[in-house]
Amino acid sequence: MPTALFSVYDKERHLPFAAELSQLGWRLMASEGTARALRAAGLQVDSVAAFTGSPEILDGRVKTFHPAVYAGILAQARPQDFSDLARVNAALIDLVVVDLPLVQPQPGHEPAALIESINVGGVELLRAAAKNFRRVTVVVDPTDLPQVLAEIRSAGQCGTATRKRLAVKAFRHVAAYDAGAADVLESLGE
Repeated sequence: MPTALFSVYDKERHLPFAAELSQLGWRLMASEGTARALRAAGLQVDSVAAFTGSPEILDGRVKTFHPAVYAGILAQARPQDFSDLARVNAALIDLVVVDLPLVQPQPGHEPAALIESINVGGVELLRAAAKNFRRVTVVVDPTDLPQVLAEIRSAGQCGTATRKRLAVKAFRHVAAYDAGAADVLESLGE
């Protein structure tokens, strides 16, 4: 059963896509907040914490950092990969959906709030999925969801050209995101 991992800011926008994947027999997994929203919409979803056996910690700063998550994304599905996956009690993750609103300095925001708005785990999920585009589909832009869904309906997964295009898009988005985070830090002063 293919697995999709969701960690999204705009949960409502991603519900129809998640619902369609579920109807197509995909396993849904999500970070805690996203999992709650998907469950509230009547979807069956595993939380990342249930998948890893490790709860979110540090007031949500650590949600997806776990060897089982990254092994599931980065595995190339070679025979030797499956023994490593078994060792960390992981399974392949075939699709990663993360939307990262760009971080921008905003006048009047407290420095601590600005720092907490910087997403670290989502960025790393995108990097890992984009790196492994030969097997994993990564979606950072919700406008790509219809094409991804059409290819999954037709062939069970996205084609290599689409996966590569989406990986490039993800790396470019991460670069812009990191630039925004740098601007936020710079705006804080000492």
